[in-house]
Amino acid sequence: MSGIVVVYELDKAVATPSSPGVPGSEERPVHRVHAAPAAPGVPAVSGPRTLCGKDTFAMATARWKPTERPGEPWYPAEYASVICPDCDAVIET
Repeated sequence: MSGIVVVYELDKAVATPSSPGVPGSEERPVHRVHAAPAAPGVPAVSGPRTLCGKDTFAMATARWKPTERPGEPWYPAEYASVICPDCDAVIET
């Protein structure tokens, strides 16, 4: 699993209600989890495209590192329901 960076495609910002006098915060839930090749010479940074071909510019890099978890899936377990099937298929081949 070397050279893979996990990135999150986020939903549009959703304002959360705030308490009186406390400003609301913006939360961006994860829409889809993608895999991207690492940038040349920088293993913690994703390249410009995911394995399925999407632009990584507006995506958030996950703290999850597949290389640190041999035998586990390439994605964090809590996001198993939103992994990109195309990225997953590329990794499985």
